Amino acid sequence: LDYLAFLKETAPGLDLKGMRIVLDCANGATYKTAPELLSELGADLIVLNDKPNGRNINECAGSEHPENALLKVKETAAHAGFVFDGDGDRVICIDERGRIVDGDAVLALSAIDRANRGELPGRAIVCTEYSNKGLDIALEEAGIRVFRHGVGDRDVVAAMREFGYTLGGEQSGHIVFADLSTTGDGLLTALQVLEVMRRENRPLGDLAAVMTPLPQVLVNVEVPVKVPLDKLPGTAQTIADLESEIGKRGRVYVRYSGTQNLLRIMLEGEDESEIRKRAEAIAEQARAEIMERASLRA
Repeated sequence: LDYLAFLKETAPGLDLKGMRIVLDCANGATYKTAPELLSELGADLIVLNDKPNGRNINECAGSEHPENALLKVKETAAHAGFVFDGDGDRVICIDERGRIVDGDAVLALSAIDRANRGELPGRAIVCTEYSNKGLDIALEEAGIRVFRHGVGDRDVVAAMREFGYTLGGEQSGHIVFADLSTTGDGLLTALQVLEVMRRENRPLGDLAAVMTPLPQVLVNVEVPVKVPLDKLPGTAQTIADLESEIGKRGRVYVRYSGTQNLLRIMLEGEDESEIRKRAEAIAEQARAEIMERASLRA
């Protein structure tokens, strides 16, 4: 009860009467709290996967399997859907047309809403290296800065605390509202999204349209050894040339996997076929240089 009271305080006066909402609780942590809270706020609910038995958490359910919730939003003409992960710290949103609204889009619409109300310290947010470049483009047009830090929510929260920012998160739907909570909370995030919808009197799809994701290509290169990128002059130069060419309308992110012998090459840009060619070119260059270095070590 204390938790639900806390959540209500983060969206004071929120009234969801007249809204039809689909919830997928992943047979996990939100199976009881999410339906109870949104029902108390007046929503008409269609609830999926709210019967945990100790073994079925995330089983063909939740944020890793949103397809059933997507269909249910369309079938029931719902205003929105919210798909939680098993432990409830993440949420994937679904708009009124049954389209996924991921964490990047939630960051974009939340940042713009808060900036317009003078509640975004530094007019800046924090995200990870995996957030889509479309987020940067959308928020730059709104005069909001985007800072990228690391690849996980721990890095995001650390940067938020260091610089005093109150909004950050991941594309996966792990969003942190530091002025409201100390960590990601999927149900809190859902409330914040619903509050923006009510305040603006606009559908979620319209709000999420502030951001247009750029096409993204990921190429993985199996490598025998992880040679530091600065020791691969040809690859480094190819990356630098491409970064200079695409400027602010795209992005190049190349790093080794932390757990596998893989070099991950991610490109974003306006033309998917073109960036795929460029990603393959980087992969070919890197593969050749790494194999050469490996043979010299042998």
